[in-house]
Amino acid sequence: MKKTLLPVMLAFSLLLSACGGGEAVPTPSPTPPAVETVEPTPTPQPTPTPYNGPVSPLSGLPIGAEWVNRRPVAVMLNNLKQALPQLGQSQADIIYEVPAEGGITRMLGIFQSLDGVGTIGSIRSARPYYLELALGHDAIFLHAGGSEDAYAKIRQWGVTALDAVRGPYLGSSENSNLMWRDPVRKQSYSLEHTVVTTGQSIQQRLPTYNIRLDHREGYTYQMDFVPDGTPANGQSANQITVPVSTYKTGRFVYQENTGRYGVEEYGAAYVDGNTGKQVEVTNVVILKTACRNTGDALGHITVDLSGSGTGYFACGGQITELTWSKRMPDGQFFYQDADGKPIQFGVGTTYVCIVPTECQISFS
Repeated sequence: MKKTLLPVMLAFSLLLSACGGGEAVPTPSPTPPAVETVEPTPTPQPTPTPYNGPVSPLSGLPIGAEWVNRRPVAVMLNNLKQALPQLGQSQADIIYEVPAEGGITRMLGIFQSLDGVGTIGSIRSARPYYLELALGHDAIFLHAGGSEDAYAKIRQWGVTALDAVRGPYLGSSENSNLMWRDPVRKQSYSLEHTVVTTGQSIQQRLPTYNIRLDHREGYTYQMDFVPDGTPANGQSANQITVPVSTYKTGRFVYQENTGRYGVEEYGAAYVDGNTGKQVEVTNVVILKTACRNTGDALGHITVDLSGSGTGYFACGGQITELTWSKRMPDGQFFYQDADGKPIQFGVGTTYVCIVPTECQISFS
């Protein structure tokens, strides 16, 4: 048995020497299995639920239900260069700009809701045509003084007008009344440029006055709002220039990223002093009408807002011609396109610029 085992062992030793010179043969590493790349399953996003709640009748934007049938508040706003910036105007649903004496303009801000509205001002004096604008909205009108003709029309037309000059609505300190002189503005502005109010003060005090706060039963507002108010067959209007007078030129520049027009005046951005940001609006309306000097010593003018006229409507970077009509003194504005159909406004705020018939408006 021993003789048979020895030759076998010698043969095995010679085999190892021939295969590696005495080194061990490496065992090959196993090939790793192919890894299948699996894309992560995206997290499903909820489908946005369309908003079906109450909206402002002046902008089509969401609003608290308690505001829908409220009479809006119309505030006279100073627009002299030396009185800028205005405060709170960017939160108005509609801004009206109308010429006054000497080529200057003033704004009338129409606020349907006052929730979250900060300081509003500076507040200036009334003229009869601003009263007509407020009456067209069945609005409560805030002002600080007025022409004698405006005071006469307030009585004649039954305007709900709250006056900081001849009425009991001006306080001696901040939030001491419906309106007051802003202590900060008093440090660097002339006294006539310092009257302000706030949304909170208006909300707190209006219910304490003997005035109607809601629209009469059956009152309806005529503006129609749609998600995209870009006029069909309109012309390109990325820039609109409105030279109201030699003193004041307005400019509207379309912002592709926001879908709104940035407002400019006096060669600079039209800024809300509360935020420091430029005012942007969805809709721009330009109305042409007769503006005439009254011949009085103060240079007051008349602005014809009764009857009808022509103008332009711009939204979404496009502009089209329109016709307007209004019944004096408390009628609403009715706007129609060239085909006689009611203008459909884009959901959002509106700037209405009322200019003399000879105003040379340009756009491109």
